[in-house]
Amino acid sequence: MSAEIYIVIFSLCPPSIPPSPQATQDELKASYRRLCMLYHPDKHRDPELKSQAEQLFNQVHQAYEVLSDPQSRAIYDIFGKKGLEVEGWEIVERKRTPVEIREEYERLQREREERRLQQRTNPKGTISVGVDATDLFDRYEEDFEEMPGGGFPHIEINRMHISQSIEAPLTNSDTAMLSGSLSTHNGNGGGNINMTVRRVTSAKGWGELEFGAGDILGPLFGMKVFRNLTPRCFLTAQCGMQFSPRGVRPSCSLMTARHLDQNTMGYLQWRWGPHSSMTTSVVRDTKTSHFTLALQLGVPHSYLMMSYQYKFQDEDQTKVKGSIKTGWFGTVVEYGAERKISRHSVLAATVSVGVPQGVTLKIRLARANQTYLFPVHLTDQLLPSAVFYATVGPLLVYMAIHRLVIIPYTCSQKQQDLELQRKSSEVDMVKKKQEADSVGVPPPVPGLIILNAWYGKFVTDNSARQERAQVIDVTVPLQCLVKDSKLILTEASKAGLPGFYDPCVGEDKSLKLLYQFRGVMHQVLSADTEALRIPKQSHRIDAEA
Repeated sequence: MSAEIYIVIFSLCPPSIPPSPQATQDELKASYRRLCMLYHPDKHRDPELKSQAEQLFNQVHQAYEVLSDPQSRAIYDIFGKKGLEVEGWEIVERKRTPVEIREEYERLQREREERRLQQRTNPKGTISVGVDATDLFDRYEEDFEEMPGGGFPHIEINRMHISQSIEAPLTNSDTAMLSGSLSTHNGNGGGNINMTVRRVTSAKGWGELEFGAGDILGPLFGMKVFRNLTPRCFLTAQCGMQFSPRGVRPSCSLMTARHLDQNTMGYLQWRWGPHSSMTTSVVRDTKTSHFTLALQLGVPHSYLMMSYQYKFQDEDQTKVKGSIKTGWFGTVVEYGAERKISRHSVLAATVSVGVPQGVTLKIRLARANQTYLFPVHLTDQLLPSAVFYATVGPLLVYMAIHRLVIIPYTCSQKQQDLELQRKSSEVDMVKKKQEADSVGVPPPVPGLIILNAWYGKFVTDNSARQERAQVIDVTVPLQCLVKDSKLILTEASKAGLPGFYDPCVGEDKSLKLLYQFRGVMHQVLSADTEALRIPKQSHRIDAEA
């Protein structure tokens, strides 16, 4: 098959019918130029013919971009256009055989189907296990001295709760949600199941109907409506009827919210039913903090609550928080921390100290859409020892696990990834090194002169003794990039510049420059992905130095 027919068939054939690959790169280039001249829109004056020519011109250009790239062409030769639509090829090594490409395609297809199923069903679940550990602090030693095993505190699981929900899109505007839960407390338990159908009526609102049944409260029927009143204000209304053995128990709630500014929301909620109340709250959420102030007046509980959360701008997304809540039930003070321990997992611990609630340690692990809760009730009294152990104990355990398990595991994973990157880039590194060595020395020009330039990993005074510098000399390549006595580098890795290559794959790299401008010496150290523009007045070296 000729190269010209190969390009045209690629442009016009169905995605499932790939042509036979027999054209060389030279033939493709010659045919591409010939077809560009044939279909160039400027050669046609008739508007209709010009529109058709422009469409064919774009198709030919798109086809040549794919067929001129060896990996894209191999993917197309095996799978056709459909194979190019699969996400993930951009991170695949560019030295794969057809068999490896087919295996990679099948793997990417499986991952794509898994993501699609995950997005369609959106499963969410919560598992809560309550632990009663009051025997650690509230026991009387003399009552257990003569009992077998009386020397060991009695710790038991006194409650459990499991809930799960999934979604099933019915149409573009209709979604069905199925949820269920099981609970047990001190030997008594129950469960319920709910089904909700939601319809998006417009860009401003939606409505849903809820049907439920349980072994304790009986059948449930409810309705909920959401509506955007203005660009800064929305309203949610909900009503329901619970058919219990004691009769029908209606309930109703109304909530309105408004954007007070870019980061602040104000809420006003009214509830009527078994737990009638009126609640107002202000929530301010910024990049570094989250603040909530709420006041509720109702039956049987009224309270005032204030909470604050500080967000550290680190890689682990660490957060510390504290809150105080006071009302007819007493006063509760909570404080805790939250940290990301892996790509999809977040670990949090909170200490709750209240009167008359006592002291409780709450541990939460969130993994993707699953949440695991472990509330540990330590004492019914306000004991300083319980507060101390609830605060220090989890911190020491986390530090030990983080140092002995998490850090070694992540380091080994990074080392394995680094070795794979080094092996996959060995051939490219040799080729780029040859290209860098073949760069000729440019003729001397007045103005900006690069005296010395080094790129790679530099050794500092704080580095380990066994560590050595891994740098390459890039004086000549950088001098070639100087234009009109200026050197401008954009925000990208400098390993991709002409005459550069990566001397230490996976390591943090820098570019160190010593240059002369108008007879004055300058020096600068720039990070790998940092933009650089020279000459600059701030780079000057003092005469004494």
